[in-house]
Amino acid sequence: MKKPVIDLDACEGCGSCVEMCPEVFEMQDDGKAHVIAPEKCDSCDCQAAADICPVEAITFVEE
Repeated sequence: MKKPVIDLDACEGCGSCVEMCPEVFEMQDDGKAHVIAPEKCDSCDCQAAADICPVEAITFVEE
């Protein structure tokens, strides 16, 4: 299974990924999106969330 990872240095906090997959991504106090439940990528389109990221901060790693 591929797990989403957010490059916090690149993330600009636009929230697009959170809008697409709120069960996987969440905006936190630092103004950045964080992965909160990578195992829930099967309930939304994590790849689409990665594709919509304007700074390409979301990548995937094999577990």
